[in-house]
Amino acid sequence: MSAIPICRHEVTLLPESARVIIRPFIPNDINHVTTIIGRALALTEEEVINELNAVRLEFASRHFEIEPLIFSHYEKVKKHVFTQRPLSKERELLIGALFSGEYALESAAIFNPSIVPHPDQSGSREGGMRFIMSLRATGEGHISSIEFRAGTIAPKGQITLDPVSRFVTVPEVVPNPAYSKDLFIIKLSEMGFDNAYAADVMRPLSENFTLSELNLSVGEIRHETQTSSHEMTRTLECVRWLAESNYELRFSEKLAMSERIIFPVSSNETNGIEDARFVRFTEEDGSVMYYATYTAYNGHAILPQLIETKDFLHFRILTLNGTAVQNKGMALFPRRIDGRYAMLSRQDDENLFIMFSETPHNWSNPQVILRPSEMWESVKIGNCGSPIETEAGWLVITHGVGPMRKYCIGAALLDLNDPTKVIGRLREPILSPEGAEREGYVPNVVYSCGSMLHGRELILPFAISDRASVIASLSLDSLLESLKVSLL
Repeated sequence: MSAIPICRHEVTLLPESARVIIRPFIPNDINHVTTIIGRALALTEEEVINELNAVRLEFASRHFEIEPLIFSHYEKVKKHVFTQRPLSKERELLIGALFSGEYALESAAIFNPSIVPHPDQSGSREGGMRFIMSLRATGEGHISSIEFRAGTIAPKGQITLDPVSRFVTVPEVVPNPAYSKDLFIIKLSEMGFDNAYAADVMRPLSENFTLSELNLSVGEIRHETQTSSHEMTRTLECVRWLAESNYELRFSEKLAMSERIIFPVSSNETNGIEDARFVRFTEEDGSVMYYATYTAYNGHAILPQLIETKDFLHFRILTLNGTAVQNKGMALFPRRIDGRYAMLSRQDDENLFIMFSETPHNWSNPQVILRPSEMWESVKIGNCGSPIETEAGWLVITHGVGPMRKYCIGAALLDLNDPTKVIGRLREPILSPEGAEREGYVPNVVYSCGSMLHGRELILPFAISDRASVIASLSLDSLLESLKVSLL
């Protein structure tokens, strides 16, 4: 274990089963759907009102607004309502409730945190800082989503979290998002759909087009093509899948940070949004964008994706392009280096790689910068979030996996001007799972998705055994000194 003193703060985030959202609960069997609807249609209006009032009494206090949610689920099954008679609003709501269910987002775990400065520092004391922490929340079926917490670091380093709301709200999915034509064509080509049908769909679209314009172009291709081929069908299905995988979300500004949840939307995320690594990125003109890389999982395959936001209210979710977009653990540097974006990544489930790009959306040509060296990282090594710029170099918090699949947290230092050069590396971990930290859903694991500096202190939130999250801090000067000694 490293000799660097670690301060473990009295902040612990534990899974909370009472934080729930309402999700559709619709059987796949259409006959079952119509049977359920039939039972609701057979009730008298008085029975409908009584049953709906019982639902309101039992569930309304657990959500901000329950009726718009259950009505949206009625809309999903409305086409199976087998009567021409108009239904009362109460009957529609009761049918919606029959096809709804609560989902406890973090009942299993709340883990793998990353931390960034809050975009709104108003109210911060001199020498203090407001922050936002993202967390991976996991519930029934091991479906992962992204939750947020806000908090404050006092001038002397004390850390407190804002009160956590009982309520959780999913954002509005923006109905007509915009797309970049160049990126769309690149991704179609990477997926093997560089053909005449794809070209015909894309040709009439402008450089930045909307979903409605794309749907119109797809519809025209279907109408103009006399004989539908397997190639055309697969191409148009891929176009729709790609459009659904790039979407926009919008939260109400009235919601507290802890009330915002990013839950899977697209088909490639059906089993979860995993391990978001947020970073505050500053462009060369001084403008700021918060990016996060994350892993989309559909139960069979993983797909690295990108989140963009300026205010944690409006989010753009984007697919990434390039031959190196194929594994977990992508972490973006917080600024360009020599005019190019830089990214850490994992390509082979063993070593740590770096790559450069003219755009944050396209990544290829990775090169190895760190291989397992010490026994505690002898199985594999990866990053614990985006590199942090210091006067001594780029500080990379790493994770290593050793005997008995034990995860530890270490550190390395990269050259500021040429981060392909490793100029320091700890031989011992900063943190290892100890005591009660060893017990959890996945034992013997400490893991982080991002840390940040507050003055000369490194603020390091980390998960314990894929169950809960805590926060530690340590002296940047002590850490840099240890990294320099490691070179001797």
